Amino acid sequence: MSSGNCFLQWGFKAYRTSSLRNSSQSANPSRQEIGSAQSTLLPSVNEQTPKTQKIPSLDSELPLEALDDLPSLAPLQPVSEEEAIQIIADPPLPPDTFTLRDYVDHSETLQKLVHLGVDLSKIEKHPEAANLLLRLDFEKDIKQILMFLKDLGIEDNQLGPYLTKNYAIFSEDLENLKTRVAYLQSKNFSKAQIAQMVRNAPFLLSFSVERLDNRLGFFQKELELSVKKTRDLVVRLPRLLTGSLEPVKENMKVFNTRLFKVKERHLFLTYLGRAQYDPTKPNYISLDKFVSVPDEIFCEEIAKASVQDFEKFLKTL
Repeated sequence: MSSGNCFLQWGFKAYRTSSLRNSSQSANPSRQEIGSAQSTLLPSVNEQTPKTQKIPSLDSELPLEALDDLPSLAPLQPVSEEEAIQIIADPPLPPDTFTLRDYVDHSETLQKLVHLGVDLSKIEKHPEAANLLLRLDFEKDIKQILMFLKDLGIEDNQLGPYLTKNYAIFSEDLENLKTRVAYLQSKNFSKAQIAQMVRNAPFLLSFSVERLDNRLGFFQKELELSVKKTRDLVVRLPRLLTGSLEPVKENMKVFNTRLFKVKERHLFLTYLGRAQYDPTKPNYISLDKFVSVPDEIFCEEIAKASVQDFEKFLKTL
């Protein structure tokens, strides 16, 4: 018998002797004391559990003498090397509230992104983005995107701010990104101009060639610009290619509208205290509706006044 087993049996016998001595002092030992004695026992490593023997419940009455016959639970059963290397521990689940900083010490990818200047505190506000970064491998998934951006003209000190805003670029196919750059080059955008546009509109390369082509065509047609002027416009304001067209369309309707008509209505709304064109504030007045509706609807729905009041006000100008 090994020295460890000898020690366990000696400890068990000493404990049983002590328990029997205490039980002789009390006529009715409590079930709690018996349960406590059972829970402190360590089974022998060399014992094997018979297949047909049932382990008694801790809540059942059991004489101390019967504890010697309990089957072993074999907690220290040896594991072969082949079995050991196949054991994969599940990663710990993140708490309800966590930060990516909690994972930096255990993730080479996050460490290198921090070194590049990526602000993890902004990315972790988007759970899907945090999950994306935790799944990425730096060498396989990130390095090629970084090399692509550097070849495009994004400087090292610009990579961090760019990736903080457009972390989704890591989910893009590299060949698709190259195709979009090639399209812009086919429209005679220089490499420096493309780099400037990507820096100022980080999501530019996330849009398909079809969308980029439609946007360029829209501004050239609606603003009646030449090819060169269209190119100069989007280089200076590249977010025209990535943002919503609704504000642009509203402003364009104002610019095709006669100036004196806009001025008259604006002054009337100012007189009434209703000239509020900020969409983030109450009582917002849409510029589209402001210039496109006839006087009757303008007075009734926007100015909340009668047409007669509007005409009287115009006579005072």
